[in-house]
Amino acid sequence: MELDWIYKNDDPLIQTLLGCCLLFIAIIVLTRFVGLRSFAKFTAYDFAFTIAIGSIISTILTSSTSIAHGVFAIAGLLILTYIFSFLQRKFPKLNSLISNKPLLLMDGDKILTENLQHARIEEGQLMSKLREANVLNFGQVLYVVLESTGDISVLHKSSNESDVKFDQKILDGVRTKP
Repeated sequence: MELDWIYKNDDPLIQTLLGCCLLFIAIIVLTRFVGLRSFAKFTAYDFAFTIAIGSIISTILTSSTSIAHGVFAIAGLLILTYIFSFLQRKFPKLNSLISNKPLLLMDGDKILTENLQHARIEEGQLMSKLREANVLNFGQVLYVVLESTGDISVLHKSSNESDVKFDQKILDGVRTKP
């Protein structure tokens, strides 16, 4: 019985293990140099860079691409993220070009259907996020926001937090209309 699909005698297992160790060290060093923001999910390009780095790592470990070549590619991407984050801080217009602004999906107990449609989110998906946030009834919901990363934030109160005042600054930059 052929088991080549499970294991081949010429599989470079030791090289792969060594490559994992070297890549691990290289990523730690590069991340310390560039900063932890490198793997954040603040914007769509942050997410794209993270996926690209994961793809490079996979290619290095499973193909004939050299570790040096892969580390150079990862370093290039991390340096680009550093440059883009610097430019975003320096030029707010660039930030608005690159980043989506968060979008309000619920205002209190009112579902903003037009915003859901614009974001291509089904009401059932919204209900799922409310359940994940342990919302028991719409009266607990203060706001639901589709973040620029694609995450959905549910701002709610529990039944014993009726006297907690909501700070409107938390909603700075959130669009109320698509």
